[in-house]
Amino acid sequence: MLRRLLAIAGKEIRQLKRDRLTFGMIVGVPLLQILLFGYAIDLDVRNVEAAVADHANTSLSRQLIASADASQVVKITRSASGPEELRELLDTGQIDVGIFIPPDFERRVIDGHRPVGQLLINGSDPTVERIARGLSEMPLPGQRARQLLFAPRTYYNPERRSPVNIVPALIGVILHMTMVLFTAIAIVRERERGNLEMLITTPVKPAELMLGKITPYVLIGLIQVTLIVLVSRWLFDVPVRGSITDLYLASMFFILASLALGLTVSTFAKTQFEAMQLTVFTFLPSILLSGFMFPFEGMPRAAQWIGEVIPLTHFVRLSRGILVRGTEIGALHREIWPLLVFFAVFMVVATLRFKKRLD
Repeated sequence: MLRRLLAIAGKEIRQLKRDRLTFGMIVGVPLLQILLFGYAIDLDVRNVEAAVADHANTSLSRQLIASADASQVVKITRSASGPEELRELLDTGQIDVGIFIPPDFERRVIDGHRPVGQLLINGSDPTVERIARGLSEMPLPGQRARQLLFAPRTYYNPERRSPVNIVPALIGVILHMTMVLFTAIAIVRERERGNLEMLITTPVKPAELMLGKITPYVLIGLIQVTLIVLVSRWLFDVPVRGSITDLYLASMFFILASLALGLTVSTFAKTQFEAMQLTVFTFLPSILLSGFMFPFEGMPRAAQWIGEVIPLTHFVRLSRGILVRGTEIGALHREIWPLLVFFAVFMVVATLRFKKRLD
């Protein structure tokens, strides 16, 4: 019995040696996880994007701004003309914190019983909102800590409800998993069933085959978006403050990028099982580096650069902007073009690799 068991085990080891993809994932998945969780994921959020509107413009107010910037809680990147512009920057997702210092700042400092300024906080991310509120207890330069330095005002999610933050981003997570998996399996299934050889003999070009394969899945993805929005609205009372048409348009761009990634995966996989393995391999960094689970601002700069290449990062910003903040898609254009570039690049890569494998 032991001899037979050892024979089967030896056969399995030899098979794993020949299966380079499985062997690579045995090593690659643990390494990827330890690197992502140990290096890229940091719950101690720092340098939250902020803007300031200083209507006092005194020496003490400038010291206060410098002190807030030096705290590393926020990173003041721009100035605003007033609360209206700060709110506009919040709506478009360009900042997460707005600092407003009123004209009677000096009088408030002397009074000592009123907040000397106001914090406008993006509450769509509860972690960022909690960190930003720490500025309220920051002491004035050269003075002891006050009871309340800034009066915080939270927008979009003042109740701090987790579904408001999670569900809009969850649309992208579900779309990424299903769209990449469906298309990765689609081409491999054609190869396993022998249908690919039949398609080669037709006048259909590789690019036409690729586009034809992904077209039905665009509609499937939009149906999934509809289902998620309806359920989240009904069960979790997640607001839909923006245009549903904008949400569908943003979802379509993300679906196209995910489908292009799935087609590229299919050119590396030989079986449907390998296609599923590679899909999981692409899913892990996407969910961890996109800002879905962990605040994007808390990641090291190198991890943020990688995250900017991931389509899910941009869709998370789009979905939260449209659903939670009510932002028009035109104001979020800087999140659209990376999705289009990603789609174009990976469609070209998939088409070229598809032709190479057919030869």
